[in-house]
Formats: sequence, structure tokens, C-alpha cells
Amino acid sequence: MSSRKVRLQVAQPHGELLPSGLPAEATDVEIAPEDLLQVGELAKAVGKTVRAIHLYEDMGLIHAHERSEKGRYRLFAPDMLQRTRWIIKLQNLGLSLSQIQELVREHEDADSARLSATKLRQVYVDKLAETREKIRELRTLESELQASLLYLNTCDSACEPALPVHSCTACERHPEAPEAPDLVAGLHLS
Repeated sequence: MSSRKVRLQVAQPHGELLPSGLPAEATDVEIAPEDLLQVGELAKAVGKTVRAIHLYEDMGLIHAHERSEKGRYRLFAPDMLQRTRWIIKLQNLGLSLSQIQELVREHEDADSARLSATKLRQVYVDKLAETREKIRELRTLESELQASLLYLNTCDSACEPALPVHSCTACERHPEAPEAPDLVAGLHLS
């Protein structure tokens, strides 16, 4: 089995960037050809479309390490699989691609690893607070949905089939809930 050398960026403590974007201490890492992913394979592995992968590449979020021997396919090293999953997770957290692009740019332009980590940490702290707030909102909605379903389940057993719809605004068949929950009452405006 043959292998070829592919330039991978390797984190270095004081790596200076070369014009190519790689740190001065970048090393050659042996990658077997079967470990390189074509764009379609990368897309399938992360559950995205080929078009999305091309967009990530166009935005500089990921990059192909080489082309196939015939030049028809971009080939991605395994580290781009991890980077793509990271991008998707950030999108799931609500970051736009341009915000992710800015994160990458700030990381690359940071004077130190510590500064980069501090900036990234703040983004994650903010997202954690937003996520917790969203979870609280979703739990409130869950409770409202449960109360509404309980109320509506009573309608199935207590309402007569011929009862007119307008009588729902003042239903007397729910003694345990004198008022309809908001998710039910909003439909029955008089």
C-alpha cells in the first residue's frame, strides 16, 4: 500500500505563519490515499450536501489538501472531517457561517494561543447562557403543551359529538380546569 505526503497544519507553541498560511513548523504527515476523502464522501460522513461542503471551502472554513491524480476531485485529509463537524455544531448553536468565519479568522490572527482560547471561551460562555435560556423556554412550552393535551383529552370523552364549536369558549365540561390553557383558549376567541 503506497502513501503520499500531505501538508497538515500542526499546532506549534510559537508557530509563525508563512505566506502559504501554514506555520513555519508545519510537518509532513503520511496519509494513505484511502484515508483522503472526496468531497462527496466528506459530505456524506457529516450529513451535509456537496454544495454545503463547497460553500465551507469557498469561505475558507475548510480546505482540500490536494486533488486526485486526474485532478477531477478535491481530496480532504481526515482533519477536515473534524473541522466540518465543528462547523456544523456551531451552526446548530445558532452561529452563522460568517460568524464562524470570523471565529476562524480571529483564531488565525490571534497573537497567542491564550488570546485565541479566551475569545473562543467567551463565545462558548455566551452560547451556553443562550442555550440554557432556550431550554427554560422550551420547558415552559412543554408544560403548556402537556396542560393543553390534558384539557383536550377531556374534550374527547366529555364532549357530545353534536356540541357546536362556539360552546368551547365557555365549556363547563372541564371542572378541574376552569380556564382553558392559553394554547387552547387562543383558538376560541369570542
